[in-house]
Amino acid sequence: MPKPLMCPPEVLSQDLHGRRAIVTGANSGIGFVTAKQLAKQGASVTLACRKEAEGRARADEIRAEVPSADLEIRKLDLGDLSSVRAFADGYLADHDSLHLLINNAGVMNTPEGKTTDGFETQIGVNHLGHFLLTELLLDTLEKSAPARVVVVSSCYHDKAMGREGVIDLDDLHFEHRKYEGWASYAQSKLANVLHAKQLAKRLEGTGVTAVSVHPGWVRTELMRHTMPAWMQSVTRPFMAMMGMVEPWEGTQTTLYAALAPDVEAHPGAYYSQTGTYRDKSKNAGGWPLESPSPHAHDDAMAQRLYEHSRQLVGLESA
Repeated sequence: MPKPLMCPPEVLSQDLHGRRAIVTGANSGIGFVTAKQLAKQGASVTLACRKEAEGRARADEIRAEVPSADLEIRKLDLGDLSSVRAFADGYLADHDSLHLLINNAGVMNTPEGKTTDGFETQIGVNHLGHFLLTELLLDTLEKSAPARVVVVSSCYHDKAMGREGVIDLDDLHFEHRKYEGWASYAQSKLANVLHAKQLAKRLEGTGVTAVSVHPGWVRTELMRHTMPAWMQSVTRPFMAMMGMVEPWEGTQTTLYAALAPDVEAHPGAYYSQTGTYRDKSKNAGGWPLESPSPHAHDDAMAQRLYEHSRQLVGLESA
C-alpha cells in the first residue's frame, strides 16, 4: 500500500496565535488530534462536541500536553438543527472572529434512522447539520478573512463498498427506496464534496477558501457500526497492511488543507490521503486530487444541492 502523505514541518510549525478555530467532533478520533495540533500551534480552539463530558475530558488531555492551550467546549449535536443554531448563536455572542471551520464530525454506515428534524441520519449529520452551521458562520468567516472551511468527506464519495456515490434529490432520505447504509454514506460524502465546491464558488473574492478532504481509512470510532472495537483490535495488524492509518496520519490532510499556503490557489478542490478509488492510480492520494467520480464534478448538481439544502434547514421557503 502507498505510504500516508504527511505535512511538511513548516505547515505544522506555523504560529497560529490570534487565530480562532472550530473543530466539530473534537472529542475523539481525528477531530481530537486536529484540535490538539491547532492548540499546540497557538490557535484558540472551540471543541464542538455532542457529548460535552467527553469534550471536557479531551480538553483536559490537551492541556496536560499543552499547558498554554486556549480551549473551550461547546455542545453541538449535528443531528438536531436547534442545537446547531444554539451553538452558532452562542459562539457569535462570545466571539467576533473565526479563521478555521473544520467540519469534521460524522457517522458511517449507520442503521436506518432519522435525525431530530426527520432527515435520514447520515445525510442529516454528515451534510445538513454542517451545511447549516457553515451558513450561520459565513459572515464571521468573511469578516475574519483570510479564513478557511475544511469539509471532511471520504474516498467513499466515489464508491462505498461497491455502492456508487450519487445524490438523489427526489429521495434524499430513503423514503421511497430500500435503505442501504453504504449507499447512504456514499451519498452523504459526495454531498460534502459538492458542498465545498459550491461554497468555494459562492465565496470567490472574499478571502475565504473552502475545500473538502479524505483523511484516509483511519482507526477511529467511526467504524463502530461496521466493526466492533474488539474486532478492530484483533485485526489491527492486518488492517494496517491493508492501508488503515492511525489518527495522527489521518489528520494530516485536514491540517494541510487548513494551514498550507498553496491551498488558497485551489478553492473547492478535493484533498486526499491514501484511499480506495475506482481508478486505482488515485489510491496514493494527492494534495489536491482530481476525484475519479464523475458526480464530484457536476456543477449543476452542486448548485441544486445547495438550494435544496437551504430549504431543508429552514433558510429559505420551498
